[in-house]
Amino acid sequence: MLIAEDLLLLLTDDATGKLVLPGAQVDVALGGANLIELTLAKRVGLDDRSRVVVVDASSAGDPILDGALEIIGGRQGKKPKAVVEALGKNLRTTLYRRLVGEGVLRAEEKKVLGMFPVHRWPTARAEHEEQVRAELTQVLVQRTTPDSRTAALVALLHALKAEQRVVDPEEHGLTRKELQTRAKEISTGDWASEAVRQAIDAMQAALAASAAAASTG
Repeated sequence: MLIAEDLLLLLTDDATGKLVLPGAQVDVALGGANLIELTLAKRVGLDDRSRVVVVDASSAGDPILDGALEIIGGRQGKKPKAVVEALGKNLRTTLYRRLVGEGVLRAEEKKVLGMFPVHRWPTARAEHEEQVRAELTQVLVQRTTPDSRTAALVALLHALKAEQRVVDPEEHGLTRKELQTRAKEISTGDWASEAVRQAIDAMQAALAASAAAASTG
C-alpha cells in the first residue's frame, strides 16, 4: 500500500469509519505523504532554488502516484507547500474507494436529518492496519530503527500531533511527552534527504495555515 493509504487507515476510526482529525488537516497530510513517497523513490526532487521538480516522469507503477506526478509536473518550479496542497485535493475519497475495492474498508452512506448524505468508511479487514500499528509501536516504544517508509509515517503523524492516537503511550508506560519526543527524534533523523525534509516542512506549513484558517473562519 501507499504511505498515504496507511496514514488514512490510521486516521480513520475502525468502528465508525469517521476521521479522528479534521478533514482539511488530513487532506494536507495525504498530499504530503504522496510527495514524500515520490521523493523517496527519487521521482521528485528540488532544484537549486528549493523548488519542486520532476526527476523521473516515467510511470511509478501506481495510478495514484502517476496522477500525483502529473500534478507536480504541472507545477514544476513551485514551492513545496503549494504542491502539497494541490496533491491533497480530492485524494482522500480516491484512497477510500480504492481501499474499499481491495476489501480493506466498507463504504457506508447515511443521511443526516434525513436529507444530507454522509459517507463513512469502517474497517472490513484489519490485518494490514494492525501490522502497520505494530511496526510503529516497535519504533516509537521499543526504539527499533525504522526503515524510511515507517519513519515517513512517524513524521506525518508527528506533524499532525497524532502519535498518541495511533500508539497509546499509557498502554506502554510512557507519557505523551515521551512519545512525542521519540516521534520528533525519528522525524528529524538522518533517514530523510533534504528534499524529503522540505516536503515534511511544507506539509507542516500547510497544516499551520489550515489550522489558522479554521480558527478564524
